[in-house]
Amino acid sequence: MPTRRAPPRPRSREPSSDAAALPEESILVLQGGGALGSYQAGVYEALGATGHALDWVAGISIGAINSALIAGNPPERRGERLREFWDLVSSTNAIAQLPDTPSARDVFNESSALQAVLFGVPGFFTPRVPPAPFQLPGTLAAISYYDTEPLRRTLERLVDFDLINRGKVRLSLGAVNVRTGNFAYFDSARQRIDARHVMASGALPPGFPPVEIDGEHYWDGGLVSNTPLQYVLDQPGARPRVVFQVDLFAARGDLPTNLSQVSEREKDIRFSSRTRLNTSNELARHRLALAARRLVAKLPPALRDDPDARLLAASEAEAAVSVVHLIYRSKHYESQSKDYEFSRLSMREHWDAGRTDMQSTLTDPRWLHRRHNGHGVHVYDLLPGAPDDRPLPPADTAATPESARR
Repeated sequence: MPTRRAPPRPRSREPSSDAAALPEESILVLQGGGALGSYQAGVYEALGATGHALDWVAGISIGAINSALIAGNPPERRGERLREFWDLVSSTNAIAQLPDTPSARDVFNESSALQAVLFGVPGFFTPRVPPAPFQLPGTLAAISYYDTEPLRRTLERLVDFDLINRGKVRLSLGAVNVRTGNFAYFDSARQRIDARHVMASGALPPGFPPVEIDGEHYWDGGLVSNTPLQYVLDQPGARPRVVFQVDLFAARGDLPTNLSQVSEREKDIRFSSRTRLNTSNELARHRLALAARRLVAKLPPALRDDPDARLLAASEAEAAVSVVHLIYRSKHYESQSKDYEFSRLSMREHWDAGRTDMQSTLTDPRWLHRRHNGHGVHVYDLLPGAPDDRPLPPADTAATPESARR
């Protein structure tokens, strides 16, 4: 599927020798994942409690909603707004405790998910009446099962879009153009953002209708890529970067033993990120840029004015990027319905898991004592049971196939 590439990056002829001395640009990257998104809220709660200042938040689908709630509020109100949103969408099934048996939890989760399918989610979406097959062809109601007008009202109440558009914290949201199939990013660094852009990023068909923006219709960006990490890595930047990437689906998992597990495993694979692939590709780009500049420096002066030589000399290996990778680990009682199971009990569990994982990561000695290299991409996946704790290969070696897949 063709994708819309980011605009060409402006390149300086030489990398900044002061890059390592500059303060890090702090970026939060949030994957899509529906009801699992309260895990990201817990991650931010732990991060915000340290006083860590964010420069940029990027998200897709539920990650776009959480991103807007963070970028669209001052630091002292972000936790409150995240909590208000997640309490609202989990208010229909607010049971706080169940009998401590696996079967009770299985039944509870599935009934909670069914409740969302039949009756919608408060502040988020409601079923269409009459259903889509009985609506007038050619209308939005005929191509979606739910009405997301409640989400628009929720966003306009909880998010200060004027604050976003004043540019204190950059906000980027991924969506896909329904007509062209191209990936697109709505970026507050380039355009004004409102509730439509957030809704477009989370308009997963056929449940939700596409959102019209400037004469084009957009669906959930997760149809093309469920994480904005590559978009962030593609953007120019002279400062070292630390990227907190929070994923809701794990690429690795056990072999299924029944059809229910097959459905869950398929969804995990389909919506998981390929962080290792993205970072290995970025590392290769840095390595080629360094090699190009070294090669040009060896050329005789007469050849350095050649257009191809000037193009190579303009390549820049940018400052270091540290990717802190957190992935929600599914509980044994969760199934393929976990991303639309909006019970209060599960919401709080996801939130608590995110907070605990972020606290553990921020206090890990491997993170506290990390090396700030001058270039390259470095991944920190520090949680117990992480699928791959191997470091990326150094900048002067080739990435192996095993290191290229998360």
